[in-house]
Amino acid sequence: MIQNLIDGILTGSYLSLGAIGLTLVMHILRFANFSHAELLSLGAYCALVFDALVTALVPGLAAKLGPLSLTWALILATLISMVLTGLSAALIDRLVFKRVREKGQELSMVFASFGMALVIRNVIGLIFGLSPELYSKDIAFATILSRDPLILVKPDQVFVLVAALLLMLILHLILSRTTFGYALRAVAENPSLAQVNGVNLARTIMAVWLIGGGLAAVAGVFYGLSHQIIPVMGRDLVLPIFAATIVGGIGSVYGAVLGGFIVGIAGNLALVILPSGYTPSVPFLLILIVLLIRPHGLFGEARA
Repeated sequence: MIQNLIDGILTGSYLSLGAIGLTLVMHILRFANFSHAELLSLGAYCALVFDALVTALVPGLAAKLGPLSLTWALILATLISMVLTGLSAALIDRLVFKRVREKGQELSMVFASFGMALVIRNVIGLIFGLSPELYSKDIAFATILSRDPLILVKPDQVFVLVAALLLMLILHLILSRTTFGYALRAVAENPSLAQVNGVNLARTIMAVWLIGGGLAAVAGVFYGLSHQIIPVMGRDLVLPIFAATIVGGIGSVYGAVLGGFIVGIAGNLALVILPSGYTPSVPFLLILIVLLIRPHGLFGEARA
């Protein structure tokens, strides 16, 4: 059980990053974006491409960082992927969601997000094929933390957790200490009033997509470091990410972080009593429980 708890914390780290971007979009634009999980796939594959490209151009950057399977090339590729995925998210909003939003059809935006999810997933599968991909084909050996009970942790998993927490801290400082953070909260509460008071609504919305897409890219890479990347990984992650968002409370960044860890821990602890084939139902059960007990989530605010 201790091993499952540790694995759940590590799983929660990348689920939280994915949920942050989703909760921002849902709170500000007020629609459930089912294509958000596909941004994790897009970011993961962008990093895969640029990792190979950077390694080919500058072989010296293929050196590993100590016990990690991570290389300097992959770090650089992840940064590039963050930018490209954020720009892709903003472009999708401009070409698709903005046009639907201007017509005032909120339900149509949900259907449009389903369509975009299918488009992104199938384009990735068409380009890269359906076979799983790995960032590193070297065997990653786990470190034994305890023999009784047996507790194993891979260095990559520790890096993912520390890096995810660091990104969350940076985002917290941006939202709580900068003018942009105040503007973002103002737009979330009342877009019209915020615009009257000088907030550029279009730029704020674009910034939300850039941040959400960038964090989704990192989450996709972190998922790839712990598992393998496949074109349908977004389909597999969409329910846990939505569960993290709903459990934490729509619109709350801190709730998304906590929700991600709750979902990750619950899913891994469920393996103690449930066959692995039933664990995907755990996020759905969490959503039902939260909606019955506290419909606005742990940190969310009830709206009139």
